[in-house]
Amino acid sequence: MVQDQTAAPRLRVRVTFADGSFFGPGKADLLDLIAETGSIAAAGRRMKMSYKRAWSLVETMNAMFEEPLVESSRGGEQGGGARLTELGRRVLDHYRGFLARAAAAGADDLAAIDRLRRTEP
Repeated sequence: MVQDQTAAPRLRVRVTFADGSFFGPGKADLLDLIAETGSIAAAGRRMKMSYKRAWSLVETMNAMFEEPLVESSRGGEQGGGARLTELGRRVLDHYRGFLARAAAAGADDLAAIDRLRRTEP
């Protein structure tokens, strides 16, 4: 993936828990896309990952918390689907809120670091 060299620096934060499990930008993006598409398969396709990989990440996230973050129903005549649970929405909102506050608090430092970078190869 080619990075836009004119874009401002951004934070990528991974929350690592004591048991070694983690929640970061990929899992958050997957939750966002499940909420948007109503489908684990469609969310995975949008992220260019296999259904198996997307489902594995959902299972991992569901096992990490007291309750599942994603509920799914199997296909059939009505078709299957997936949706975020209330807890899934709360976890995602807290993660996105933290990122926004951290980026705002660190904006001056990020800009200063960016100015110190080499601009030509």
